[in-house]
Amino acid sequence: MSRLPLPLLAAFLALSTPAQAVVGGTEAPDATLARSSVMVLSSRGGVCTGIVLARDVVLTAAHCAAPGAEHRVHFRDEAGAPVLIGVAARAVHPGYDAGAIAGRRRSIDLALLRTDSALPARFVPAVLTEAPAAPGTPLTLGGYGVARPGDHRSTGTFRTAILPLVEPYGPSRILVWLKGAAASGACEGDSGGPITAAGGGVLAVTTWASGAGKSACGGVSQGVLVGPQRAWIARTTGAWGAEARWE
Repeated sequence: MSRLPLPLLAAFLALSTPAQAVVGGTEAPDATLARSSVMVLSSRGGVCTGIVLARDVVLTAAHCAAPGAEHRVHFRDEAGAPVLIGVAARAVHPGYDAGAIAGRRRSIDLALLRTDSALPARFVPAVLTEAPAAPGTPLTLGGYGVARPGDHRSTGTFRTAILPLVEPYGPSRILVWLKGAAASGACEGDSGGPITAAGGGVLAVTTWASGAGKSACGGVSQGVLVGPQRAWIARTTGAWGAEARWE
């Protein structure tokens, strides 16, 4: 564990009150997804979600772990006290393009973090999946992001929402899109969180969301499929002495 820089401390204190996450979602503190998920905090004040792949490896979005800032993995212990773990190594996918959204380009927005100490045994490594999903298939999106757009104090509780898969831009070998009822889906802070198929395997990692009406969130939620990036995940985790689980 490591000390928290002052900018990161301020960001953390803003999360210290009871909160919710995922716009239009349902609180799921004891669900399997929650036991495989952590928060990723940035010294620049950024908040994201991360997926536990091993006791010391977390998968998240690349924009949540890009160089230029310090990062910590955050969770609460069984007594509810905040815990912060430092990052010993990071690997940003070579296909990540920081200007992809503005330039309307596709990007493999994934990163892996190796923590400097092991997560508690109560965390269950997630199972990844390459299983295809057809349009209309209900998928579960989870994260620690804001429940009320614009209210950053509503960040910090793991919530999930079930959303159907859609193809607004045609089928993709890289990305997946979800869109449910109005004002439901990913929001700020949910980036890096899991998108799972019916069997519970993580199909994709949340990376972006559009707004619905006047809201900044609740429109289309986008994720990066993990199946096509299996070789990169295996190569990186293997170099760290770990192995991701696949179904």
